[in-house]
Amino acid sequence: MDERDPQTHAIIGAAMEVHTEMGAGFLESVYQEALAREFTLRGIPFAEQLELRINYKGERLNTFYRADFICYGEVVVELKALKALSGVEESILLNYLKATSMARGLLLNFGAPRLEVKRMVFTPR
Repeated sequence: MDERDPQTHAIIGAAMEVHTEMGAGFLESVYQEALAREFTLRGIPFAEQLELRINYKGERLNTFYRADFICYGEVVVELKALKALSGVEESILLNYLKATSMARGLLLNFGAPRLEVKRMVFTPR
């Protein structure tokens, strides 16, 4: 993925503003509400708490994931408020990308002293 991708760049910029304004230590839900407001201020199109349906052999399962945000209709954004990210959170984002067949995802951790950002690209087989 090009590091200058304007959509993910805009999303990260909004997240950096929220982290600068609020710092670490709040619950994830606080950052989610603040980031939604920042997206609105910046004109970033988003939907939040969308159900991501999962298919198995062409049939929809009753189980679903819930993404924190889908921005621009094509970027899955997952928020965390942890001291540090682990591989578990990255795996969750990868599963969201698989479930939606979307190619790009961002994992944003507001719990660290500096905003942690992980970009992921999913290419179906």
